[in-house]
Amino acid sequence: MIKAALTIAGSDSSGGAGIQADLKTFAAFGVYGMSVLTAVTAQNTRGVRAIVELEPSFVAAQFDAVADDIPIHAAKTGMLARADIIDVVAERLRARAIANLVVDPVMVATSGDVLLRPDALAKMRDVMLPLATLVTPNLGEAALLAGHPVVDAASMREAARGLVRLGARAALVTGGDLSGEALDVLFDGRELTELRAERVPIAKVHGAGCTLSAAIAACLARGETLADAVAAAKRFVTDAIRSAPPLGAGARPLNHLVRPALKD
Repeated sequence: MIKAALTIAGSDSSGGAGIQADLKTFAAFGVYGMSVLTAVTAQNTRGVRAIVELEPSFVAAQFDAVADDIPIHAAKTGMLARADIIDVVAERLRARAIANLVVDPVMVATSGDVLLRPDALAKMRDVMLPLATLVTPNLGEAALLAGHPVVDAASMREAARGLVRLGARAALVTGGDLSGEALDVLFDGRELTELRAERVPIAKVHGAGCTLSAAIAACLARGETLADAVAAAKRFVTDAIRSAPPLGAGARPLNHLVRPALKD
């Protein structure tokens, strides 16, 4: 039976991040993708021009329409935009007892545009993290959530442990903004694992965080362990960056057509 995964996030009109990247990634992993939109953005590879946030009641209506009809084997969140949307999403996730939830705490776009209102940070930390099977912040997001600078491997390890203490079952702090090897740090509540890959020499990419979290959710929907899901997702993102098409004049979108390297 085909597995199904749900993304709860914003729309990226350029197709490189958000709902569009998530659905492409689900398809690449052979998982049926469903979506709940929280916001619609007018953006391209150079930046975000406008954002329209959807009403929380409509976000809830989308969620209920899907959950009333189709089994959700995994879910991920992306851009949640503001506090009242976080509240309604969290309430629905709890009510439906959704397992395998990957929380990508989207706060700022690659271009630097703010995607989460400042007053929603506490909601992200206090309401969403306790629901997360895995939270996947980049360095800046990890610093805001954990409350201390995250600038190197040691502080990444500290932040991963701290995010689990805040309620997440596991944390993956991604080091895409560091120099040298592409380092991510996973803490599953018991063990720390450092995942390393050769850094692809592209100045800036668009949608890597969305793609990584969606790939992990897809693997969890397929029944993979968390460790295997994270490893497969990192390989997929590395390959998708390596073959990223030269589209647009800004950050390069990933190639979601690459074939995932899954364990037999």
